[in-house]
Amino acid sequence: MPIKRGDFVRAVKEKLENSLEAQASDPRFSSYIFESKGEVVDLSGDYALIKFGITPTPNIWLRQDQLESFE
Repeated sequence: MPIKRGDFVRAVKEKLENSLEAQASDPRFSSYIFESKGEVVDLSGDYALIKFGITPTPNIWLRQDQLESFE
């Protein structure tokens, strides 16, 4: 099922570790991207901009195949 704006997702740790995105920045990702609900706020190509939680955290661009629905 394709991801669309407004969907709630979380990152999949196994798909994010050792990815190009992990190698391009600090590979120590915060646990909240794997454990909390993030909302898709924008899409661009294969990437989705995710806004996590109610606490002030930075939005993050992740490949759509690194995300799963948050139930």
